[in-house]
Amino acid sequence: MPALYDSSAAREIDRLATAALGGDGYALMQRAGRAAWRVLLQRWPQAQRITVACGSGNNGGDGYVLARLALQSGRRVRVVHPPGGGPRAALAQRACTDYVAAGGRVDLFPTPLDDADVLVDALFGIGLDQAPRADAAALIEALDASAVPVFALDVPSGIDADRGSAPGRAVHAQCTLQFIVAHAGLHTGTALDHAGELLLDTLEIDAAAHADAAPPCARRLHAAALRRWLRPRHRDTHKGESGRVLCVGGDHGGGGAIVLCAEAALRAGAGLVRVATRESHVAALLARRPEAMVRGVEGTGEFAAMLEPVAVIACGPGLGQGEWGRALFARVLASAAPRVLDADALNLLAATPRALDDAILTPHPGEAARLLGTDVATVQRDRLAAARALVERYRCTVVLKGAGTVIAAPAQLPCVLAAGNPGMATGGMGDLLTGTIAALRAQGLAAFDAACAGALLHALAGDAAATEGGQRGMLPSDLLPWLRRHANPEDTDVDPAR
Repeated sequence: MPALYDSSAAREIDRLATAALGGDGYALMQRAGRAAWRVLLQRWPQAQRITVACGSGNNGGDGYVLARLALQSGRRVRVVHPPGGGPRAALAQRACTDYVAAGGRVDLFPTPLDDADVLVDALFGIGLDQAPRADAAALIEALDASAVPVFALDVPSGIDADRGSAPGRAVHAQCTLQFIVAHAGLHTGTALDHAGELLLDTLEIDAAAHADAAPPCARRLHAAALRRWLRPRHRDTHKGESGRVLCVGGDHGGGGAIVLCAEAALRAGAGLVRVATRESHVAALLARRPEAMVRGVEGTGEFAAMLEPVAVIACGPGLGQGEWGRALFARVLASAAPRVLDADALNLLAATPRALDDAILTPHPGEAARLLGTDVATVQRDRLAAARALVERYRCTVVLKGAGTVIAAPAQLPCVLAAGNPGMATGGMGDLLTGTIAALRAQGLAAFDAACAGALLHALAGDAAATEGGQRGMLPSDLLPWLRRHANPEDTDVDPAR
């Protein structure tokens, strides 16, 4: 799983790499400029007019190197910097001097930007953690407003590389080339809308060699990781080995949520799925999914008998926060079985916070804010920090849903999903996730592994469904055949319609 780094670790790796080069930081800067020039040639091979917006630091220095290389290739090139934003860092000054010596042109902003084929954003690197000053912000706004494609070096200017948020105006790039290491903040939250296609060039530096001095802060989960958790079953497997899941929810008006949860648990491979719901939902659920063992529960006495023979409880979809939901939730909390909690189970938990050990919580940002006693903006400003705070408060595994879903747990390096799409932002998708994770937990995966595998499986199913029919108008039930398909990663010939 690819490693993600915060700015502190990135700076330390840069320092160690420079030391390994005999202290020649300019050699590393030239590698960055050459790497960026290669990407520009690959992505925009017809570009003849290139404008590079350079800042005063080393990110600007990388831009000056690219500008010199583009100039030497015969392109029309100019560098633009904001008033008072000329190169101040020693390496950036050297790169600027070399560019000007090669015949390079430097303009002061404001100046028109639309006379270029490509705009290169080299204003800010990993150091930005506050809104840019007015002069730089004006240049960022002009870059963003231009119809010309933008290529960002290391970080889209205006984005906090650690938190993934934009404290002020930020560039929307078509492509971002990260240098040496992948930056954690660019893979979750607001940054995903600004970075465009995310690329990485290590500049021939092995970050893993510096892991003791500068360890990663997270890892990125790709589709290939499913194979480590979802292996082919033995020929003599029986349903008991595949796990028993109890889905709890579906108060009046919320029956569809618990249906989706149960269906996802079955499609993700649970051997037996029971459902505790309102009596009024039983007939409809059986008609839609006869494989589920459904029981109408109107009181905790009936519910108690269902708690014993289960491996995992999935609680929350359609549960409600009325007397019925509160009573069932209390019994779920008293159970010794591992639990996956979502929706109203999380809202009820937020009212009386407590450590849950073996549980898995699956909040969206609004639920996370309630669980932490804060607001959505604070959660989204730093999603990795919010996930860590949830783990610290509830002492269990957390899946913080959203763009770049974050999975965190005690004593585990967090993971960030490299899958999922905006079409999944619709009611009911979380109910599928709850059932999916519960099914994998019931099949023997540890809590953190079940959360990682379940979130990845769910996101991949969403991506497949979106590819098939488009994102807008995609329904949670559209994912069900794809859940089955991706739950069998070793079988590439499964027809998702079967």
